[in-house]
Amino acid sequence: PPDEKEPVILSVDSEGRYYLNIGDNKNAPLDAGSLVNRVAAVKALNPDTPVLVRGDQAVDYGRITRAMVLLQEAGVDKVGLMTEPDEAG
Repeated sequence: PPDEKEPVILSVDSEGRYYLNIGDNKNAPLDAGSLVNRVAAVKALNPDTPVLVRGDQAVDYGRITRAMVLLQEAGVDKVGLMTEPDEAG
């Protein structure tokens, strides 16, 4: 699990696949059940661990919403959204 300073980051790619920055294979997509189980385990060990969602620009917003619902199922009550600055601005 991450230490107190490192958040759990759930990434959603353009295909709607889920990835976590924790675990043995961070580059392998996770199914919904595995995602919920891993995040729930981290929150059980350290309830104050921050959780962030990072979505690809091309991902449908509904998939981000679904990711947030899965995090709620895992016991996460606060979720932050990661953004990247607009390169044109």
